[in-house]
Amino acid sequence: MQVHRGIPEHADTPAVLTIGNFDGVHRGHQALLSLLTGKARALGLPAVVLTFEPHPREYFSPADAPARLASLREKLMLLQSAGVDRTYICRFDARLASQSAQSFIDDTLVRGLGVRHLFIGDDFRFGARRQGSFAMLQEAGVTHGFGVESMPTLCVDDERVSSSAVRNALLEDDLGHAARLLGRPYSIAGRVSHGDKLGRQLGFPTANIQMKHRRPALTGVYVVSVEGLAEERILGVANIGVRPTATARGRARLEVHLFEWSQNCYGAHIRVHFLHKLRSEQKFDSLDALRTQIALDSEAARQWFADRPAVRD
Repeated sequence: MQVHRGIPEHADTPAVLTIGNFDGVHRGHQALLSLLTGKARALGLPAVVLTFEPHPREYFSPADAPARLASLREKLMLLQSAGVDRTYICRFDARLASQSAQSFIDDTLVRGLGVRHLFIGDDFRFGARRQGSFAMLQEAGVTHGFGVESMPTLCVDDERVSSSAVRNALLEDDLGHAARLLGRPYSIAGRVSHGDKLGRQLGFPTANIQMKHRRPALTGVYVVSVEGLAEERILGVANIGVRPTATARGRARLEVHLFEWSQNCYGAHIRVHFLHKLRSEQKFDSLDALRTQIALDSEAARQWFADRPAVRD
């Protein structure tokens, strides 16, 4: 998949296009991308996604913006897996926030991306003060010669599938429902980096996953499986949170203690699948108390897998 930063002045080829933030690439997104790629293949044109960075809510209200379900890199990997040919990342800034809906159609969709056919979600709005609508896009399609289709709402268990619904399920520790909305267990991917080696000192070495400035959508101690290190997924137990016993800095980290794994994995890019929550994160009176609890968590995770011998994802 080709990835482009910004929008070209003139498209080099017509495209079948969809627009959105695609946080988490949940089942609703997947259905929309299936329509996109199917139409693109039928027309012999590239399947193109236009997305925004940062998320518009992070621009307008950074303190109140929701936790991201996926980093930009993770989102791009998921879009590629869905068959997308090109993704354009449009910087959401003051210029874009003030751009009129008509200018967005003329400059971005028609000239910049050469839209031949457009798929949008049924709640899509665009342009300054959200003036742009589905009806406006239909009128533009008649004028400029491109088709426009909306993706109807997809429901699971009588609930509209959305990134907000996935966040709520994770917040309520309902990993099963989150997995139904996503079509897969919730996961976080990242590169293994050097930590402070506290886990090794406690007898439970961990793989530390870079999260940079990301605020996680879930916190606590979890039963996990990890892909990216071997042909089969490696089982383990993970803590995601601020590690209150070890530090007062308060920056979220993801640490995974891997079972049946003793090799160096620094620099590896791995994906951690969250399968079951064991407990919330807590502060212990001493490192000895923390060591005892980690042992209990590890045993509980091993037992969880023992009770489910077929579960590795």
